[in-house]
Amino acid sequence: MFAAAFAPGAEPVSDRHVIRCPHSKPNHPWTNGHPSRQNWLCQIACRAAVERMNRTIREATVKRFHYDSHDHLRGHLADFMAAYNFARRFKTLGGLAPYEYICKICTSEPDRFTVDPIHQMPGLNT
Repeated sequence: MFAAAFAPGAEPVSDRHVIRCPHSKPNHPWTNGHPSRQNWLCQIACRAAVERMNRTIREATVKRFHYDSHDHLRGHLADFMAAYNFARRFKTLGGLAPYEYICKICTSEPDRFTVDPIHQMPGLNT
């Protein structure tokens, strides 16, 4: 989500690593996939995380505000994603925001990254 939101033209991770993400029926993460697949547990966990993030976004935007146009919604979504990625701190990340955590990991394990996350920071040059 981070790269998709703030790196226009960036290649999605799923394209680089041949990750298949079949679509499921909205609000029914169990409808896609079959338990006999090898990675069914991973698929269930992935879908649950996606559904949870969708719920978080929906509760913070469309459930709380009325939008006069799609452009108004898009602007608010961009603001929400910026706050989520750069300002909101999480206990599971050691009290860091997602962007700060990514920068910390990049500093300690630079071979895991192909793009420097510091170059993804929105600001005067974006």
